[in-house]
Amino acid sequence: MIKVIASDMDGTLLGGDHRLAPRTARAIRSACDAGIRFIVATGRDLNGALQELDGMGLVCDYIVGSGAEVRDPQQKIVSRLQMDTGICGEIYDVLKNYPVSVIFMTGECDYSIGTPEKLEEDLRQNLQVFFSDLSMEEILETEMYRNMKKNTRLIRDFQELKDREISVYKIFVFCCDTEVLREIEQKLQKDERLAVASSYVNNLEITDARAQKGPVLKNYIESLGYTMEEVMAFGDSMNDYSMLSMDFGATVAMGNSEPEIIKAAKYMTKSNEEDGVAYAIEEMLRRRKG
Repeated sequence: MIKVIASDMDGTLLGGDHRLAPRTARAIRSACDAGIRFIVATGRDLNGALQELDGMGLVCDYIVGSGAEVRDPQQKIVSRLQMDTGICGEIYDVLKNYPVSVIFMTGECDYSIGTPEKLEEDLRQNLQVFFSDLSMEEILETEMYRNMKKNTRLIRDFQELKDREISVYKIFVFCCDTEVLREIEQKLQKDERLAVASSYVNNLEITDARAQKGPVLKNYIESLGYTMEEVMAFGDSMNDYSMLSMDFGATVAMGNSEPEIIKAAKYMTKSNEEDGVAYAIEEMLRRRKG
């Protein structure tokens, strides 16, 4: 019997407008009313997750930063897998040779190396994948852009990050040239200390090798007394692969998932545009009653 539901956000829980549909919120509340624990498992940081869930009346746990941090329903830190500063420096030495934008995520805020003008351009380029139907000027008016800019601090160079002893748990890389990203990915994946994945075609997410959604979810639910067979997990992109390729009770790929995710999962639901998470939860609850 399913006692825990874990879901990715972008491309999964959220629709194409990057919002939580009322139907999906209702389905999650129904699951919680039935005694099921709900966990958000996202590449976003906590602030980014709360931005879309605030006001929805949901009680949930949070696996954020692609698995780098776990928080309980009171948003208290349960665990955090930070990256070694020396390893971060090695990664940045590789990245600075490419025309990419780099964000260092810490949980409290993000850090970017460069000027205010470069940061504005970087954020606009990054958000183009979210808002492909908007002009650059319209992107500047979105709430997501304003929140990202507000949450990002500028630093002069990587040395400043070291001098201030800022702990990084994820390095977020984005670039419009997918061939550049694939080259970086192939290079960094050779380092067994790292986990390298992507949630969109224009990004890479780099964490400590231990900070992956699947193993982190397993450790957390077992610490709460649940078993893997009691977990239903949803995802759509390669940063969900570690979760959907594990032997949880029900691993569910969205209809809009990447081919590797569909192949890894045990089941497939409708797309995020069709409220696929809500549909699967409703079906599970219906069969449970029957």
